Amino acid sequence: MSFAGSTAIVTGGASGIGLAISERLAADGAKVSVFDLDLEQGERAVRTIVDEGGKAIACQVDVSDRAQVDAAVERTRSSLGRVLVLVNGAGKDGFDRFIDIGTELWERIIAVNLTGTFHCTQAVLPDMIENGGGSIINNSSGAALGPGRGPYPADMPVRGGTMYGASKAALELLTRTLATELRDDGVSAVIVDPGDMRTRMHQEAFPREDISDRPVPEVTIPFWRWLFDQHPEEVSGRRFAAQQEQAQWLQQA
Repeated sequence: MSFAGSTAIVTGGASGIGLAISERLAADGAKVSVFDLDLEQGERAVRTIVDEGGKAIACQVDVSDRAQVDAAVERTRSSLGRVLVLVNGAGKDGFDRFIDIGTELWERIIAVNLTGTFHCTQAVLPDMIENGGGSIINNSSGAALGPGRGPYPADMPVRGGTMYGASKAALELLTRTLATELRDDGVSAVIVDPGDMRTRMHQEAFPREDISDRPVPEVTIPFWRWLFDQHPEEVSGRRFAAQQEQAQWLQQA
């Protein structure tokens, strides 16, 4: 898939893995709309992209608020053109033990991780369907697979992660269903698990842990470059673990 000249939205695109994806898309010639709660960080991300010769805008958006999403999508269309690429990267963590979970935190995690994806995807789908094609990439987590799978230990329920994992598992089912539903419209939907990383979100989830040994988000750039080179029909409905994919490439090289 060539994203050169296409308009892409990256939610949570101002920092961490979202920033790495925003910069990669811009380097591939896409016009990028950076959706983020933090407008200052979003504007910094845009300046970096523009300084490298790319085109981007920043939109302050809480993806759980449909009115904010619709307004930001409309601004993106007016500034950059119809949206043909959507990366749902905005996320909210929560690793309280189940018995300690408050209703407010539960609802916030579902609102950002699942409902936010619904809002953004539904808002841009008319552009993709009218175009006869588009790409939706939903960032998930090893937590969606349950304890003892991915990078998460078998004692994950003791440490917490029930609500975060549940939100990501639902996101993965949504993505697979979308891939089937939208196949005839030429729109692909892909799941990507970026893996355990040294990000602010991860540190906030485990504030007493030293995460300095985790890789930085930029290590996954080769994977994103590979993914963006694939034909949408070949990857739609599939789940990719970015760091594991890269490790396999190195073993085969």
